[in-house]
Amino acid sequence: MKPHIEHDEDEILGKAYDGRLMRRLLPYLRPYLSKLVLSLLLLTGTGVLDLAGPWLTKIAIDQYMVPHKPDGLKLIFAVYVGSLILGFAMRYGENYFIQFVGQRVMYDLRSEIFSHLQRLPLRFFDRNPVGRLMTRMTSDIDALNDLLTQGVVSILGDITTLIGIVIVMFIVVSWQLALVSLAVMPIIAVISRIFQKTMRVIYRNIRVRLSRVNGFLNENITGMVVVQLFGRETTMFNEFDALNADYLSANLRSIFAYSIFSPIVMFLGALSTALLLGIGGEGIMSHWGAAFTLGSLVAAIQYTDRAFQPIRDLAEKYTILQSAMAASERIFGLLDEEQEPPDPPRPQHLERVQGDIEFRNVTFGYDPDHPVLKDVSFHIRAGESVAIVGATGAGKTSLISIMSRFYDIQQGQILLDGVDIRDMKRSDVRMHIGTVLQDAVLFSGTIASNIRLHNQGISDEQVRDAAVFVNADKFIERLADGYDHIVRERGANFSSGQRQLVAFARAIAFDPEVLLVLDEATSSVDTETEALIQDALERLMRGRTSIIIAHRLFTIRHVDRILVLHKGRLVEEGSHDQLLIQQGFYHRLYQLQYQEQEAAGA
Repeated sequence: MKPHIEHDEDEILGKAYDGRLMRRLLPYLRPYLSKLVLSLLLLTGTGVLDLAGPWLTKIAIDQYMVPHKPDGLKLIFAVYVGSLILGFAMRYGENYFIQFVGQRVMYDLRSEIFSHLQRLPLRFFDRNPVGRLMTRMTSDIDALNDLLTQGVVSILGDITTLIGIVIVMFIVVSWQLALVSLAVMPIIAVISRIFQKTMRVIYRNIRVRLSRVNGFLNENITGMVVVQLFGRETTMFNEFDALNADYLSANLRSIFAYSIFSPIVMFLGALSTALLLGIGGEGIMSHWGAAFTLGSLVAAIQYTDRAFQPIRDLAEKYTILQSAMAASERIFGLLDEEQEPPDPPRPQHLERVQGDIEFRNVTFGYDPDHPVLKDVSFHIRAGESVAIVGATGAGKTSLISIMSRFYDIQQGQILLDGVDIRDMKRSDVRMHIGTVLQDAVLFSGTIASNIRLHNQGISDEQVRDAAVFVNADKFIERLADGYDHIVRERGANFSSGQRQLVAFARAIAFDPEVLLVLDEATSSVDTETEALIQDALERLMRGRTSIIIAHRLFTIRHVDRILVLHKGRLVEEGSHDQLLIQQGFYHRLYQLQYQEQEAAGA
């Protein structure tokens, strides 16, 4: 079974290095391998050049300054400056190429994740919050970029620099002074290990608290209308303030840990320098041997100072590695989610359908062990309008999901013009079966782009004709910029009725042969807009096979036939008048709603 994203996965920090995850990252680096190798070569060259400065200083002091031979100093100066300029150029190239690779890998990963999300079954989105999926494409991918640009490459550079310094100090400078310089290293190793373990706990706490703050913000900004309606601003602020203070406290603990670690490393670095000055100075003045020269001492001090920067970096990069490994785990967990079952190898293709629909002994459940629809069979003729009614939980909305193949049934068949929809491509099924949801979904852009959904095959004239057909033109043409009017996020600058009319226009523009409609869309609009929507709905249904998932029974009296579902089974079938005469389940539903309307009117 493939791993699923768990509720508390944002709280997991993970190991600092996971070979399995690193191997999975390699394919994303392969297209940019040449730039990555070039960056590593430049990094190595930069490290080598960084070693040249103290060595040149040693030569300048021992061979020219102490013996009073100023002629050679010009050459040393020229070489020193040349190494600095070359090091600058190489460092620029290394930074540019590694950042380029990091950005390209982020781009590829974001594209792959988005493409993968589009092919995941709807049940995946039922159990995973949108905010968590957004995190995968933003902060988690940023963490991987940090791994590439500040983590692995930087660590390789730091390790290379340290190894180079140790080798040069032992071979070129003085092995005696090298031993003095390294005397404090065991202490630093112990302190660094303690720091890493402490930061692991602190960093995890920061992530947990940030997750809580983000979750609270998401809920409260989305539900701001309710917060203000019930006057809960002060209460919500106090709750947020407590979460925010907890998050602040976690970050302050991180600052405290760094504030202790950095001065300790700096102190030990200064102590190492003091030991070099004391022992090395004594060796020079007491003439302990050729290893103790003024140039060797100055070079050893410079190398020691340079060695402590990568030591600090290595300890601090530990949390970057942990974060990146945890982010990789979550990203690849998402990419491992099973996509919708593949289309059949030889799908049947219907160029144009009549709209004949048949359910044969259909059984379906979101959980196969708990079916929502049980052995449902009915036949809808081409061009017929049918309403499906029933109490809450009867399985009405599930019919839309399985007809559009958002979910596949466990038993039975759903036939479109005699063809099992499982023998067709999903895209073909959805091309022929259009759905108008009760909560019309609009996207940022223009009204025209929302009607055509960026399908350039739908012309501007077809967009306008579709809007006119469903009465949407009446409010669109009152806007200053008409069909180019900007739609804000989720259509917030339009009323629910206007959003619904745009959704109807979209359905007409795509011209499906079968139409699925939820009538709840007209339940919360004013009388004038509802009349426009009802008229648009009747026009939409004209000449099409139409299935209305009905909640309000008085809106469906004009349909050809009504199917009544009860606890997942088809219990009644007939016209409005026929079902009232039977005085069965439909009659009880109708009487209940009629009494509620009378009570509301009174």
